[in-house]
Amino acid sequence: MEIAAYGVTADERPLLEAAFERRHRLRCLELTLDPDTVATASGFEVVCSGVNDVLDRAVLERLATGGTRMITQRATGYNNIDLRAAGDLGLTVARVSSYSPHSVAEFAWALALAVNRRVTRAATRTRDFDFRLTGLMGRDLHGLTAGVVGTGKIGTAFTRIAAGFGMRLLGYDVAQSQECLALGMEYTDRDRLFAEADLISLHLPLLPDTHHVVDAAALGRMKDDAILVNTSRGGLIDAHALVETLRAGRLDGVGLDVYEEEAGVFFFDRSLDVMTDDVLARLMTFRNVLVSSHQAYYTRDAVGEIVATTARNVEDYLAGRTGDDTLVPPPARR
Repeated sequence: MEIAAYGVTADERPLLEAAFERRHRLRCLELTLDPDTVATASGFEVVCSGVNDVLDRAVLERLATGGTRMITQRATGYNNIDLRAAGDLGLTVARVSSYSPHSVAEFAWALALAVNRRVTRAATRTRDFDFRLTGLMGRDLHGLTAGVVGTGKIGTAFTRIAAGFGMRLLGYDVAQSQECLALGMEYTDRDRLFAEADLISLHLPLLPDTHHVVDAAALGRMKDDAILVNTSRGGLIDAHALVETLRAGRLDGVGLDVYEEEAGVFFFDRSLDVMTDDVLARLMTFRNVLVSSHQAYYTRDAVGEIVATTARNVEDYLAGRTGDDTLVPPPARR
């Protein structure tokens, strides 16, 4: 069987090739799957997608016409896929429902620590042999309040680390984590969490109810010296409102591994292009903002798990099986 995989990095390619060798022919592509590139998937029964691929009804219709019967997403999120359209077209869709939560939780802390202790500014200075400490003062995290928005597997892993720092723990989620409760977390409503937390980390899926969960009102409730970290989905934050908050001189630091309009930008070299996204360009000008390129998941352990699950999803499809990773089951056989 032939499989087309999109958005494949050089580090990821050998893992994918090893997972599918001998049984299937795999074509790894660096480009994003969208209306302009969908023709490249013609003749491939299985398409292996990423979070920045555009899988709306129009693209899915062209995939189905070209012979695609299954889409397996190498990610947990799937808000880029029109699942209703996939079902209408008889396309099977699967995802990676879970992988190492430590990869994302640890990177969220890397961002939090970097903005708190001004690591990027310090590293830039010392490269120029400027060893002054002015402007590099941070805060002890011990004794401060960590607000964890979303306490699933990743949020719980983040909470364990926060407890290790000796932080007071506030949480918000529709379901409470027993492990977080055991660590001393107090669950509360969003308004109180945003108002009291010194460090807020987002670990929610992007759904209609969570879109812009950090809006102008939420930002207005936050402490002037709070730190905000997002390693989940860009759409959780109203980026326009965040820019206005930063322009007002509020927030001690912001760490963003995701951005609402990252498609077509993140994972690509845009160093020679004119940046037409004014919001992203403005965010990059603030000295207390650190933006990374959706790399929180990117460890050997996590990517290995993602690839293994993706390969298993393909085998389940071929065997007519469904499981926890199935989003749209195959059409009933008559």
